[in-house]
Amino acid sequence: MGLGRFGGGQGVTQWLLKQGCQICLTDLASDSQLQDAMKPLLPACGTGQLRTVFGRHDESDFQNTDLVLANPAVPTPWNNPYLMAAREAGVPITTEIRLLTERLDRNRVIGVTGTNGKSTTASMIHHAMRALGIPCLLGGNIGGSLLPRINEIDREHWIVLELSSAMLWWLGDEAGEGWSPGTAVTTNIAPNHLDWHETETHYRRCKQNITRFQSTGDTNFTGAEVPDQDISLIIPGRHNQANAALASQVVAELGGVTLPNAAQALHDFPGLPHRLQAVDLQGRIFNDSKATTPEATLLAVEALGPGRNHIHLIAGGYDKGVSLLQIAGLAADLGGLYTIGSTGPALNEAAGDRSRNCGTLEVAVKSAFESMKEGDVLLLSPGCASWDQFPHFEARGEAFMSLIHDQQG
Repeated sequence: MGLGRFGGGQGVTQWLLKQGCQICLTDLASDSQLQDAMKPLLPACGTGQLRTVFGRHDESDFQNTDLVLANPAVPTPWNNPYLMAAREAGVPITTEIRLLTERLDRNRVIGVTGTNGKSTTASMIHHAMRALGIPCLLGGNIGGSLLPRINEIDREHWIVLELSSAMLWWLGDEAGEGWSPGTAVTTNIAPNHLDWHETETHYRRCKQNITRFQSTGDTNFTGAEVPDQDISLIIPGRHNQANAALASQVVAELGGVTLPNAAQALHDFPGLPHRLQAVDLQGRIFNDSKATTPEATLLAVEALGPGRNHIHLIAGGYDKGVSLLQIAGLAADLGGLYTIGSTGPALNEAAGDRSRNCGTLEVAVKSAFESMKEGDVLLLSPGCASWDQFPHFEARGEAFMSLIHDQQG
């Protein structure tokens, strides 16, 4: 139930196919919307092992089966009519994350959750462990399913799982025998995803499942308990310092290394793709394509401070009807503002003399490189969606990085 437009259900479907299962893959999205996500699965359709039902769900599919595997993003699964039909028919329901955890040694699992910073912290733990020569794999809510790689995992591996609140609901006592990782890491908890959880109390309870079923001797780390450290990173921002401090503590304790050595292993961590991602190891070029609101762009500029006259900002894109005056107001203090996309002309006009309307990302990158001085920083943080020139923000970020590599030879 739920392939997902970005293929979130691909991995588990491929793994089930290898186990010899006959699968009905059903999703409310249409065939055309799922075209890209289906490409790796098409051979199984040709053999008859995989049947698809797209654009709708059929209740009979949920009643006449041995197992229902629900995508954790399915909203309010406790009262979803199709999942209720499966329960009433006595059909067991599970998720990819539960299938995975049932096959892992929980004492070698590092579960990471939180309202902010969980993806970065999980990725930092994985990065540092690998840099220190510690066998480690990253999965869960990031990087795709680990089920297809389950045979690669041995007793020496640490498994880092980013766990969303929805995943933790499925791993909690609401959906069967409760499970928590041997090592739990919580960055912070603040109200979020109330569209899925309906109440803040429910959201917090699900987040707390990460420790609820731990045993004596298990470990629990929280961001609130980690002292401030000055860690050398190429990615900017106080929030990344906090994430790095938490990740360092986890790696030091589990990896049997000193805290300074664990922190040092993060010095070249590039950040998550398209989220203030360092494109070069000198920390001079950043891909923040995921910044699709003016507020996100302001946060990115602030993170690259103090001062702004060394920052060359590329901004603009699809016009969502949102005021971009906040971005235009930055121009007077920046090293340069280079506008792109459908909002580019208006943004350029509002910004004044320190701005240049470039139209395309290619022209903006070239113009910025021509204007930058030694020590200056180039930041793609559009403050707008990408749909006027790119299918999604990932494509925009990848195009930016390709242009940078071309410029640098």
